[in-house]
Amino acid sequence: MPLEFSPELERHCHVFLQAQGHADSAHDLNHIYRVVNVAKKLALEEGADLAVVVPAAWLHDCVSLPKNHPERHLASTLAGDRAISFLVSIHYPSEYYDAIHHAIRAHSFSANVLPNTLEAKIVQDADRLDALGAVGIARCMQVSGALNRPLYSLDDPFCEMREPDDTLYSIDHFYSKLFHIADSLNTPSAQLEARRRKEVMQIFLRDLALDI
Repeated sequence: MPLEFSPELERHCHVFLQAQGHADSAHDLNHIYRVVNVAKKLALEEGADLAVVVPAAWLHDCVSLPKNHPERHLASTLAGDRAISFLVSIHYPSEYYDAIHHAIRAHSFSANVLPNTLEAKIVQDADRLDALGAVGIARCMQVSGALNRPLYSLDDPFCEMREPDDTLYSIDHFYSKLFHIADSLNTPSAQLEARRRKEVMQIFLRDLALDI
């Protein structure tokens, strides 16, 4: 079986990533597994090339920098470079390198690189979907806790009378970024899933309002 379509590739990626570490608990191996699973599903639904999507999804965060790192915007480019070096070392077919590198580089918000292939759009969509829904809520709290941010503003928890500032409050991140993700997704399959996950987050905020 060719490497690009075999479980051997994923075993190689798993071992490689275990040795890399991660910037924070929201970008650990569990995040990678979720992104890979969603990317495969989207690729099948949208007719994308799995030989590009699968390795790019596995390796998209093989270089990961903290949210407040001054070179955060370079992380996805560095990840693309490291991913290709790794794929060369396991003799992955070279005809996929450029497409994989682009998909990894374009997945990041901070890099501000537009995805120009279906495969890059799918990897970006899969990564962004992981910021939504129940797991998106949990990841937001993980990152905010690591940065020692309060959960919400005592004066205006839900940004009704002020502009959201997610450098100060965890819940503000819903309003400044997370709720806008659904509008930024590229593929119809991802957009449909984003609407479901966004509703989960809106229910959470309604319940939070009752609690506080």
